[in-house]
Amino acid sequence: MSSPAERLAALGLTLPPVAAPAGSYVPALRTGSHVYTAGQLPLADGKLLATGKVGEAVTAEDAAALARVCALNAVAAAAAAAGGLAAITRIVKVTGFVASAPGFTGQPQVINGASDLLTEIFGEAGKHARSAVGVAVLPLGAPVEVELIAEVGGTAAVGAAAGGEAAQGNTA
Repeated sequence: MSSPAERLAALGLTLPPVAAPAGSYVPALRTGSHVYTAGQLPLADGKLLATGKVGEAVTAEDAAALARVCALNAVAAAAAAAGGLAAITRIVKVTGFVASAPGFTGQPQVINGASDLLTEIFGEAGKHARSAVGVAVLPLGAPVEVELIAEVGGTAAVGAAAGGEAAQGNTA
C-alpha cells in the first residue's frame, strides 16, 4: 500500500504553494480532527488558468481538468493546516461550484475531476460525500471552485490556520 505522497509523486504531481487569500479569510482552518478549506480556484503559479462559464466558453471536459487543479490546491491548503500531507487520514466532504451557462446540467461530471483526483491520491480514504452546485458566476470569472473537509490525525492547536509565510513554503 502506498502513501498519499507516493501516489501524488506517481501521478507526476507536487503540492503547489498555498494561494494567498484574496479577502478576509484563511485558506484552511483546522479545528479538532478536521480541516476545512476555503474555496480553491484553478490557479497555477498564481494565475487563473481559465475564465468563463461551463457549457459556453469552457467545455465540461476542460472544466473537469480545472476541477482537478482546484482539488490539488485544496489538498495543499489542507496539508498546510494539518501539519503535512501524511496527517490527512480521510477526505470527508467536497463541495464543487460550477459557473454554468444557462441550461448546463453537467455539474456532477465536472466535479468528478476533483473527486477522481482525491481518490487517486488517498485511495479508499479519498472517497467522500459531495455536492456539485451550478452557480451564475464565481470569483475572478473562474469556471470552477472546490472546497473540502478533511479528517486529520496527529496533534495541532485547534484553530491553526494555513496561510501566511509559514504555509507559503509548504509543498509536501
